[in-house]
Amino acid sequence: MTRLQPIYDIAPLCAEHGLTEVILCPGSRCAPLTVAFARHPAITTRTISDERSAAFIALGIAQQKQQPTILVCTSGSAAYNFAPAVAEAFYQEVPLLIFTADRPKEWIDQWDGQTIQQNGLFGTHVKKSFTLPEDYEHSDSVWYIQRVINEAIHLSRSFPQGPVHINVPLREPLYPAKGEQINYSTPHVITEKETIPALSPVEKEEIVSSLKKYTKVLIVAGHQEYNDGLHKVADRFSKKFHAPIIGDVISNFHGLENTIRYSELIVGKGNASILSSLQPELLITFGKSVISKSLKLYLRKHKAIEHWHIQPASRVPDPFQSVSKIIRTTPRQFFDELATDKLESGFASQKKGNYYSLWQAEEHRVQRLHENFFKQVDFHELGVIQQLMHALPMRCSLHLSNSMAVRYANLIGLTAQQKGVHVFANRGTSGIDGCTSTAVGNALVSDIPTILITGDMAFFYDRNAFWHNYPVPNLHVVVVNNHGGIIFGMIDGPSHLAEAEEYFITQQKLTAKNLADEFGFEFTLLDSGKKTKNALKDFFEFSSKTKILELHSDKKSAQEAYTQFNSQIKKGYDA
Repeated sequence: MTRLQPIYDIAPLCAEHGLTEVILCPGSRCAPLTVAFARHPAITTRTISDERSAAFIALGIAQQKQQPTILVCTSGSAAYNFAPAVAEAFYQEVPLLIFTADRPKEWIDQWDGQTIQQNGLFGTHVKKSFTLPEDYEHSDSVWYIQRVINEAIHLSRSFPQGPVHINVPLREPLYPAKGEQINYSTPHVITEKETIPALSPVEKEEIVSSLKKYTKVLIVAGHQEYNDGLHKVADRFSKKFHAPIIGDVISNFHGLENTIRYSELIVGKGNASILSSLQPELLITFGKSVISKSLKLYLRKHKAIEHWHIQPASRVPDPFQSVSKIIRTTPRQFFDELATDKLESGFASQKKGNYYSLWQAEEHRVQRLHENFFKQVDFHELGVIQQLMHALPMRCSLHLSNSMAVRYANLIGLTAQQKGVHVFANRGTSGIDGCTSTAVGNALVSDIPTILITGDMAFFYDRNAFWHNYPVPNLHVVVVNNHGGIIFGMIDGPSHLAEAEEYFITQQKLTAKNLADEFGFEFTLLDSGKKTKNALKDFFEFSSKTKILELHSDKKSAQEAYTQFNSQIKKGYDA
């Protein structure tokens, strides 16, 4: 057995657990880990030079594969560059297994190169941080390393999924001798059977009893991955108890015909009488965050008598300031146990049906106003994105960058016929820093089209997403380039400041064409309404290259269109 055998054996142990996707960042201190993963026949490795981008690419892979992605870097500040993606993975509940190579502890704080304090580097933004032993002569060290890897993998997968950090101090020499073969030992695998908490008969009876006494039951689905099985049982529950389901674009609930997609506009533009009528008596929530600030403010002001949140374990945030009961099971289990084919009848059922119909009526009202607005032929960001979203392939991954892209998409919405469009967005921390890299990671391990809609600031900030050697022909990117963004011109506060243009909006003069030329991508400039139809047709023809469609806009017209859209919805309520 070689001195580094326990480190080499990490690779087969990960492979036995089904972890086969590894992102390696170049470096010397991490050489034993790099060699171990790169030479293992069951593992796919990719090397990404920019650690910040690498971590977001790993995040995108984990989102798509729904398995932990392994991430490896050298010692020093390299590991700190993982931090934005680690925080995003923590709040988005995406599993990552992060290996950071380190110096032995006696060389920490001794001015040795590429050396910082790496123990617990990511603080409370990982589920747990481990440090492996520095020497492996004793059998206890070998046992301990394998025990830690087993525990870390299970921890990354258990609810809520998330990142786990393993710090690996390594002594020189770090490289195998010339011609030395790497052999793997049979790893010790610890299995763990996940159990889903079920409702006891008593709990179920109490829940049904409570459901029957409320006539205004509202369901809000938060940010989550597409789950067809959950949709089916939630739909049955909704119909049985006449409970409307609100699902914004990142909830992935658009596949249900009766989902309330436009709650942002309904509660943001409706008059006091309508808002009072829509107030729930019982609010049921599951999933993570919602995009709509209007919905959050509405539910904080118009509080339900009871608010149940369904979640099998861990802490429960309270964005609506109203949680009164935590139900410890999965949403699918909850709806499945309570949704039967037998429907309620009688006066109580009729009253619940009236509440359900009221939400549906408001949804249809906004939908009509929506359609009237987009009949206009004016060329602006909102209109082009509306056409683009309606032209999406029936089966694709849609990535939405933060700031205006995700907000535009939420205002436009997806239809029930687009259930094959699965939506991804980095709404854990809602930063712009890795939106493109995350989409790249998704595209690297997916055979279906990956569409990214992004703003210019997010796109150029993350340009190193493309700085690698792996083709992503199924990735098509829409860059909304208004040379700085419009959000700071719309939100309260910065828009009226003299410093707004320079310090908040941050004007920039770049074009995506230069980047496309640099990386050999296909590029189309869309700068007039006359070009839209042909530009979108070309954009959705998938070939052998990444495509970039740059929508050339300006802040003034974009802001005017956004204002006109909201004004038209508001007029529809005031009429």
